[in-house]
Amino acid sequence: MKKNYFKLIIAAFIIGSVSLGIQSCSTDEETINSIIPTGIAQDPNNFKGEVTNGEVVTLDPTKVYVMNGSVKVKNGGKLVIPAGIRIVATAGADSYILVEQGGQIFANGTAGSPVMLMSATAAPGNWGGLIICGKAPINTGASGTSEIGNSPYGGTDAVDNSGILNYVKIENAGAPFGTDKKFNGLSLFGVGSGTRVENVALFNTADDGIEIYGGTVAVANIVSIGNTNNAFSFKDGWVGTASNIFTKRRTDGTGNNGIKGINNATNPDASPRSNPTIKNATIIGGNDTGETNAVRLSSGAQATVENFVISSWKTGFNLESDATVTYFNGQSKIKDILFNANVTTKASATSSAGTAVTIVANTYTDKTDANGAGNGENTPTWAIGWSGLQ
Repeated sequence: MKKNYFKLIIAAFIIGSVSLGIQSCSTDEETINSIIPTGIAQDPNNFKGEVTNGEVVTLDPTKVYVMNGSVKVKNGGKLVIPAGIRIVATAGADSYILVEQGGQIFANGTAGSPVMLMSATAAPGNWGGLIICGKAPINTGASGTSEIGNSPYGGTDAVDNSGILNYVKIENAGAPFGTDKKFNGLSLFGVGSGTRVENVALFNTADDGIEIYGGTVAVANIVSIGNTNNAFSFKDGWVGTASNIFTKRRTDGTGNNGIKGINNATNPDASPRSNPTIKNATIIGGNDTGETNAVRLSSGAQATVENFVISSWKTGFNLESDATVTYFNGQSKIKDILFNANVTTKASATSSAGTAVTIVANTYTDKTDANGAGNGENTPTWAIGWSGLQ
């Protein structure tokens, strides 16, 4: 049987010998053991490896960690990343953090001292990103396997807890790892509602800023800016909630949708059906070199949408496929939307056969004083500072 010892090569505190005693602001044995685990290596320039069952690895907030490979948090392992930590990836697609089913990550930043995950080169696609696999239901089968790390996800535990992401900034992720395959900034596979995801900023990802694959997780205070694909996307039966989403397209106009949602790519009626509640979003477009939809919902996706500000997109809401169009058209599921004057088409619809469908009354309601993520087209107060926005 494999011995239970730390495989993760990270930096920890330089300590004196046990015979001299441990100098700490706390004498709590559990805290000391979690900060200075037995046998851990002392090299902050080689952050990679595994956290295995029963292990708790707490990073040293005085160090900068150079990630030269992948970090995998296995079932029963815990990775704790205190406020102010910077992790700098150097190995391209080989640098990523993967939290497997049963593993947990606790990235506990603060507004004044966020956790920062980035690459050594400030350009999209220079490292992998953060991937979390949980045990909550999905609609592509009883379980699935992530493209990254071949990690299983999905199951029956709707309240599964994969840890905490709070005040976390992820930059320049989205490295390619196969033909037409790229990492996202943050990927949530079958993540349960016991997981806390809030105050997370995704910048300059070479694919989606955040993508949610089924599950029940709730997300809040999400910034997603300058990504080359979708700012925020979901699929495979996500039934959680999202509140306070602030997105901007790349300044060169590339990129795709602000929000993209589908139910199931091959079976629009698969269950559980993607049907999140999304409230308080500001979605800002620009030069429409890529797709032209602020919100694109298709392949059976449903949602309840409320209090959006949409600006500089040709189309506000694009509804595609019979199942999605039937759910939304005339049903008042899209409420209190401020479409700025530069939005050419507030809503459009297309059947599964590709035929245009007339949008009828009560499909959406306008609200000229809707404030979206909290401050109209301007940076919301909850995002100022920690995210890098002013």
